Amino acid sequence: MKYRFVSAAVAVLTLAACNTAPEEPKAQSAPAISDERCAQNKAAGKITYLSGYQWQSSASILEYVAADDLGYFEALCLDVAMQPGTGDTSQNTKLLASGQVTFSPVSQQDVLSANANGIKVQGVSTYSRVGLEILMTMPEITDLKQLNGTTLGQKGAMPVGVQAMLAKAGADYDSIKQVVVGYDPSILPRGQVKSLTGFISNEPNQLAAAKTEVKVWRPYDYDVPGSLGAMAVNPEFAAKHPTAVQDFLRAGLHAFEHCEKNGAQCVAAAADLTGAGYDEKHNLKIWETEVGVIRETLKAGTPLGAIDTGNVQSLVALLNTYGKTSIDPAVGAAEFNTSYIKEIYSGDTLVWPAP
Repeated sequence: MKYRFVSAAVAVLTLAACNTAPEEPKAQSAPAISDERCAQNKAAGKITYLSGYQWQSSASILEYVAADDLGYFEALCLDVAMQPGTGDTSQNTKLLASGQVTFSPVSQQDVLSANANGIKVQGVSTYSRVGLEILMTMPEITDLKQLNGTTLGQKGAMPVGVQAMLAKAGADYDSIKQVVVGYDPSILPRGQVKSLTGFISNEPNQLAAAKTEVKVWRPYDYDVPGSLGAMAVNPEFAAKHPTAVQDFLRAGLHAFEHCEKNGAQCVAAAADLTGAGYDEKHNLKIWETEVGVIRETLKAGTPLGAIDTGNVQSLVALLNTYGKTSIDPAVGAAEFNTSYIKEIYSGDTLVWPAP
């Protein structure tokens, strides 16, 4: 399924500190870890990170761009090559499973779906149980049952979370005509569709910038599980090089903390990778919105990135109900490894650098 890898909150949280905190100097080129751990990480060889969608400033993309730019990977003796993705999740999982790439942002539901189809990837972290996908309508829609018999625009496939939300709201899903549309959200206020799928940090921000008010419907508000900012790894690599997996995540999470306070600086690094045409203002909104959702939904005392095994089970049930899969819950749980995040935290405090 092709989609733009974005997410966030109905109300954009400004996070003013993102633009005012002092910039952190780049990490020193000398390793910040022991000789033994450095040798273990160097033995992992070239590590390829494939982004979800280009260098868009989404969670699980921007902080890894920053980790590379700030020298965090180098400080942990990791040789990381950065590659932009196209937004095609199915292609990312295939490249992961084949070993052509090492890490890639892949939602937990896509990890489950990939493995159900024989594409072996392993989930190693996630930031939130809130899904990325939303449905948008004009403000006069006050009940999703009002969409019965109308036209819904989607990007090539109906997000399973949106489908579940419509069902939970009592809408007649089969009566809703679905049409494939592009990425221009103005088709909604122009009346070409009655509802439009999207991603919570992208289209709502675009429409707000155009002074267009829309109503955002979040599956999360209907108790539909999801995931945000999840990361997956090639399982064979992870089994052979556990310290490299730990320290790759460690570098990204350390950069996440930096980018929370220095969003504009991190977005500028993504712009440098992209070149001309990168909309830094919009991308900063994407980042701020996603950080807002992540912090809003992170349970107190929970390390950022920790996998909620209960949410994984909820996602299995969601996919089995709406996604035409038959995933065994025990098998689905085994497709996620919670140990890497546990190893890099002391309580809910990230250990930097590696011990």
